[in-house]
Amino acid sequence: MQPTSSQSEISSRKVDHLTMAGESQTHSQLRDERFFYEPLLSAHPQAMKQKVSFGQWSFEFPLWISSMTGGADHARTINSRLAAAAEEFSLGMGLGSLRPLLDNRQARGDFDVKHLMPSRPLFGNLGIAQLEELLEKKESSKIVDLIGELKLDGLIVHVNPLQEWFQPQGDRFKHAPIETIEQLLQKTTLPVIVKEVGHGMGPRSLEALMRLKLLAIEFGAFGGTNFSLLETKRGSLANGFVYVGHSASEMVGFVSDIQKSQPQLATKHFIISGGIKDVLTGFSFTQQLPHSLMGMANSVLEPARKGERDLSTYLKDLKEQYAMAQAFLKVRGV
Repeated sequence: MQPTSSQSEISSRKVDHLTMAGESQTHSQLRDERFFYEPLLSAHPQAMKQKVSFGQWSFEFPLWISSMTGGADHARTINSRLAAAAEEFSLGMGLGSLRPLLDNRQARGDFDVKHLMPSRPLFGNLGIAQLEELLEKKESSKIVDLIGELKLDGLIVHVNPLQEWFQPQGDRFKHAPIETIEQLLQKTTLPVIVKEVGHGMGPRSLEALMRLKLLAIEFGAFGGTNFSLLETKRGSLANGFVYVGHSASEMVGFVSDIQKSQPQLATKHFIISGGIKDVLTGFSFTQQLPHSLMGMANSVLEPARKGERDLSTYLKDLKEQYAMAQAFLKVRGV
């Protein structure tokens, strides 16, 4: 129950309204045209209206904390804060690349955070190049052993041909990534998510992945952190390849079209990531694509760096915004 405003608070608010009215004019070109606004059909929300099923897990607030860090300064502290917050808010989370742990467990503490989110999905992350190499050496058991040792719930495979190309001494793929992923699925029952790292994926790649029995596909669309661009800032020669790719909006359209024409494809879950910096953008996409979560990385990383309280406050605000969007907004065309 909200406290009743005192007479002095009401009077102060009225004065503010008068003095700030001129500064608070809106302009039609700023109007968000993605939604119908329906102010008469809901009360202020006390809880989320709907849940999203994602494998064996249920999400009231469909937020996935996308893979970020491990084996770097402060990684252990940041991952611990993120994991604890994922449990508190019933979210899911991907860890940074487990590559440093394949042959040396020295950095294990950066990733050993499952005990902080025992009821929520926590996935490890490996590059397609490392996966190809392990399969070629018949050492796929290393992946299974590492996932088991960290008590993780599954594996994220990141596909990054452009990043590897730009990266000094980057890896070169001998096989098409889809072939390597198919091989992995034949050798393990681990839940697997496949993602890109800042360029997204076109319709033929998405369709090829949707034919496989993956837990989910994460977009990693153009518009968020672009690891190819990051590598050029580390000294690689920049060229036009940095700017190719597909936005999250475009990829939502690709997936919707594929699902309409081929409704029986195996993969049904998606993490819509790549430039999702605010709740309304995430809400608009998750409403267009059922069984999807919105993925955020850098936006969540900033409050996580500051501390547990800042992170909790930030996520509480996001969750309240999402509930308000469910109550009063309807995505046009859905």
